[in-house]
Amino acid sequence: METSVASPCIKICQIDPQSNLCTGCLRTLDEIATWSVMNDEEKRRTMAAVERRRKNDANTEDTGQSW
Repeated sequence: METSVASPCIKICQIDPQSNLCTGCLRTLDEIATWSVMNDEEKRRTMAAVERRRKNDANTEDTGQSW
């Protein structure tokens, strides 16, 4: 039996107009809207994308660039 993938939502729900990502969880509106119907593999892929975005965001902050 697979373990359910926890949502990355941290209850800070604001969409950044430049990146079109939630500033709290770094998901797209589509990813947020479809999370409840995604299977665990789709959720894991979404979480991998979130992690890449988080790393890119950290790199952006280091260089002083914006999204």
